[in-house]
Amino acid sequence: MGGSSVPVRSRQVTEDLKRLGSGANSTVRATADETQMTGFLLRAAFVALGLWLATQIFPGLYFASSGTLLGAALLLGIVNAVIRPIAIILTLPLTVLTLGLFLLVVNGLMLGLVALLLSGFQISSLGTAIGASLIVSLTSWVASGLIGNNGKIEVIRYK
Repeated sequence: MGGSSVPVRSRQVTEDLKRLGSGANSTVRATADETQMTGFLLRAAFVALGLWLATQIFPGLYFASSGTLLGAALLLGIVNAVIRPIAIILTLPLTVLTLGLFLLVVNGLMLGLVALLLSGFQISSLGTAIGASLIVSLTSWVASGLIGNNGKIEVIRYK
């Protein structure tokens, strides 16, 4: 048992990858980029679902068309990735003072910013924006549970 050896092929695989050059690496990189984009688009679809649910609950939230709804979901993802971290850092003392509750206002303001940037999307008040951001946050939370890190919907099976 101790004398038998398993042939190691990792050296051969490494040499094959070197021989293929950057073409193999770019294929792997493209696949990873496609997976990340798929995950982003799936999350944007769940955000669009959350925005639609919010329009059903809050009468002060209005979308002119379903295209505007999808555009708002995509733009909200970009705003949350770029502007929201800066807003959180700038409002950190107030967030600490309110034990984190001010983050609800920050989320509502991000949704309000999207409404300002996108024609066909209207929010009547800050209260409506905060309530809608809560609905969107809940649907995004559910989506994060369903969509794994690889950008695909994961199914959990119990045996």
